[in-house]
Amino acid sequence: MDNNYPLLSKIDTPEDLRKLPVADLPQVCSELRKFLIYSLSENPGHFASSMGAVEITVALHYVLNTPYDRIVWDVGHQAYSHKVLTGRRSVFNTSRKLNGISGFPNPEESEYDAFIAGHASNSISAGLGMAIASRINNDEKRRNVVAVIGDASIGGGLAFEGLNNASINKNNLLIILNDNDMAIDQSVGALGEYMAHINTSASYNKIRYKAYKLLRKLHLIDEKHKDIILRFNNSLKALLTNQQNIFEGLNIRYFGPFDGHDVERIVRVLNDIKDMEGPRILHLRTQKGKGFTAAETNPAVWHAPGKFDPETGERKESVKQNAPLKYQDVFGHSLVELANMNDKLVGVTAAMPSGTSMNIMQSAYPERTFDVGIAEGHAVTFSAGLAKDGLKPFCAIYSTFLQRAYDAIINDVAILNLPVTFCIDRAGLVGEDGVTHQGAFDLAYMRCVPNMTVAAPMNEHWLRNLMYTAQIKNCGPFSIRYPRGNGVLLDWKNEMKEVEIGKGVKLTEGDDIAILSIGHIGNIVADAVEGLKAQGMKVAHYDMVFLKPLDESILYETGSKYKAVITVEDGTVVGGLGTAVSEWYCEHGYNVKVRKIGIPDSFIPHGTVPQLYELCGMDNNSIKDVVLSLINN
Repeated sequence: MDNNYPLLSKIDTPEDLRKLPVADLPQVCSELRKFLIYSLSENPGHFASSMGAVEITVALHYVLNTPYDRIVWDVGHQAYSHKVLTGRRSVFNTSRKLNGISGFPNPEESEYDAFIAGHASNSISAGLGMAIASRINNDEKRRNVVAVIGDASIGGGLAFEGLNNASINKNNLLIILNDNDMAIDQSVGALGEYMAHINTSASYNKIRYKAYKLLRKLHLIDEKHKDIILRFNNSLKALLTNQQNIFEGLNIRYFGPFDGHDVERIVRVLNDIKDMEGPRILHLRTQKGKGFTAAETNPAVWHAPGKFDPETGERKESVKQNAPLKYQDVFGHSLVELANMNDKLVGVTAAMPSGTSMNIMQSAYPERTFDVGIAEGHAVTFSAGLAKDGLKPFCAIYSTFLQRAYDAIINDVAILNLPVTFCIDRAGLVGEDGVTHQGAFDLAYMRCVPNMTVAAPMNEHWLRNLMYTAQIKNCGPFSIRYPRGNGVLLDWKNEMKEVEIGKGVKLTEGDDIAILSIGHIGNIVADAVEGLKAQGMKVAHYDMVFLKPLDESILYETGSKYKAVITVEDGTVVGGLGTAVSEWYCEHGYNVKVRKIGIPDSFIPHGTVPQLYELCGMDNNSIKDVVLSLINN
């Protein structure tokens, strides 16, 4: 380690970094990149974003007095260098593993992680809150707060709300705009195009700051009247340069753009502006995947590439021969089939065309496919507008991100009973991305919305049939949730057919006990039932398919026949299938013991999906143990 990383091996905290001369920082950056390349080649994670943010990270920790000063990371994909520099280098190989460090910043893990990260566009709002809290708390020493946000995330609605509020409240927030012209896929929207052309003269900023300090010294302006002078300066600059600046229009001082890979210059700029009064934005241009040719060439693929050869860049894709297709790909191909049948069908996603496989529809029907960027609320209301005037939108968003659009789901879709189909990808436990990405809540939060149909397919045929049904029926909002990863069928391409809404399926007969499952996890239940059969247990298994409306015929049958029923769902046990079944039995006078298996009422950490299933008691052996305990008691 020491020979490969002569400087990095001596940095256990940012304080160690700050002992180095500025001239050594480029070497620190080079060693950090080498460390990330070799670490992530064997222990996969978010590669390209962190490679692109190395110099920003080193400069921030070099100039700021962290952890007293706060760095708030947006999303957190770019924060691996931050973790390495803040005491986690020796355990970095445990990243995203069960009981290891998280792949995202989390204050529970380190005092250097100022705020939780994982969902985009929250850094400005959180950082502004901390900056104002420092003022209200009368911190004896000035506490600098920096929000680091990407060019895609700053286009999110929450980021705009934060910017708007930062411009009117007294604060010293510094916003670092990490501009690499990419989200996971290509950035979309007018703001991204604007960023590509925005410019401010460094000499202009320097002259303006010197003039401001001189006028303050001469008592010609003060903090109370600073904004008047700032607005005048912005107007004068716009007149002379024939260029408007959206940030300065909000009275947020803008500096840049600068080369985000020139660490020494970033240090100089940060030292110049870190103690200025009022909100400021520093615009840094970076390259996603910087320092690794394959990632620079194809940053979207290298966002999270899996294992790879650190010397050649060859990816070690673990694609099994004759393996079932991923659910998301079945969705993507099926959507194109439906679009071929119905020219009113359109696709909508929020910055996840490749992540949801909406890019398959995008290739086939570009004029009927819409990537709205990191704007889930807009994606839902936009879909509502499309549906209001006769189109059939399929809105594909990850479960954890759809939470951000909940008001729009209720107010803009459900109240008007509009035919928007929500294709909820990454539903249930997703694995290594951890607590901020587990799709635990969609069954519960969709179930309580009036007019909403809530369904979950057990396999790819059911997914296709549910999509077909949603497309041909005029039944209002329809949510279909499916997990990350592969399905279970090699012959996934069945002839799609309409299914009866609210109708489940009995999969096995049994007299001892009944299991009611919903969604893909029913396959694990089926394996457990088969194993119990070999032990002489007769377990009935029902695939409910629909959480709303429930198949009451199944509930009448099981309520009348069994003293105990087990519900199994890959979602929170609070408000999901188990809750719905228990409520129904109670309301209809059945004295049935209901044992709920699912995600417990807690936030689930990172690990592989099988590990997390075992942790939550949702794996094959745990299900069998519950069955045996109920039968024997």
